[in-house]
Amino acid sequence: MASLCLNLLPSPHSRRLIEASSASSSSPSPPCSTTPKSSNSSGGIGSLKPVVINGNPPTFVSAPGRRIVAVGDLHGDLEQARRAFQMAGVLSSDGQDNWTGKETVLVQLGDILDRGENEIAILSLLRSMGKQAQEEGGAIFQINGNHETMNVGGDFRYVESGAFEECAGFLDYLDSYGYEWEEAFPGWVAASGRWRQDQKTSPNYWDSWNLVKRQKGVIARSVLLRPGGPLACELARHAVVLKVNDWVFCHGGLLPHHVAYGIERMNFEVSNWMRGLSESDVGPQLPFMATQGYDSVVWSRLYSRDVSDLEDYQIRQIQSILEETLQAVDAKAMVVGHTPQTAGVNCEYNCSIWRIDVGMSSGVLNSRPEVLEIVDGKARAVKGRRDMLSDLQVVDYT
Repeated sequence: MASLCLNLLPSPHSRRLIEASSASSSSPSPPCSTTPKSSNSSGGIGSLKPVVINGNPPTFVSAPGRRIVAVGDLHGDLEQARRAFQMAGVLSSDGQDNWTGKETVLVQLGDILDRGENEIAILSLLRSMGKQAQEEGGAIFQINGNHETMNVGGDFRYVESGAFEECAGFLDYLDSYGYEWEEAFPGWVAASGRWRQDQKTSPNYWDSWNLVKRQKGVIARSVLLRPGGPLACELARHAVVLKVNDWVFCHGGLLPHHVAYGIERMNFEVSNWMRGLSESDVGPQLPFMATQGYDSVVWSRLYSRDVSDLEDYQIRQIQSILEETLQAVDAKAMVVGHTPQTAGVNCEYNCSIWRIDVGMSSGVLNSRPEVLEIVDGKARAVKGRRDMLSDLQVVDYT
């Protein structure tokens, strides 16, 4: 097993997160930058030690004493995303999109793209929240899911017409800022609301056969999300596997052969592919183990299967694989999204796997948002709104 742990050695890209520092999803590095921004490491916020980030993109995070909240698949539904963040206690409910999580660490498990119309707005919201969070000693991390890798690979099968329109509108908006990404991108979440309203009052808005408008949207999406494109480079800031303290987060599921290959290696290769970087003359290659195939990191559903459909020997096999994986990365438990859970956030295999995709997007199940909260190493499902205590439900599992 020792050979599986070689990739856990400290990275040369170690960073500290404090008041004026840079977080994984909120650091102001330009798109396609491969060098982590340096940060002040003189101390932490209040009595808590600083968050230490290893890897580029972030792979291993030490966040002593932090409350951790995890949010599953959002699929382009901005309003449901806001509700989930409010439920997690990290976003204001006054419409101002202010960070209220103080020193909380928020992890979003991917699949922001597809099935909904406000994908870029959600990404923009997370960046804006991240910039605010770092001022409070908190942090936001995102995971790339299969729908992020599909879109960077040019697979637009699950894109809504309104999402194509958002790409066209965003590209015009970006042009108005002279393609100054860091200045423009965090503000799109606010600007998109006004843009949507303008679209609805346009005389051509309801013309579903406006092929010119659709073509413009497809072209805009291709420009933004092709490897090396500005939105692909934004996604390249994020990992496909992230370890925070002794918890592992990924979209589909981490397996022993992924760990043997190297978690940081996979993250680096996926990031380079999204950035359009390659060491060969044939162009950037899509890392198969992380992004392709039924047992890749972003596609695996092994841990998300309903155990009531499994035989006893299958349950034992899956539990053995999970235990081997967690031991290899020295982790207590794993958190995954990807597969909607009609029963809501839940855990299996002695709560060593948590499944938190509840299908909250209107493009999926339009279910009530739920989040996972981890405090002092103990996890629980949170359902309801924190500003309505009578509506707040907490289900303890550990």
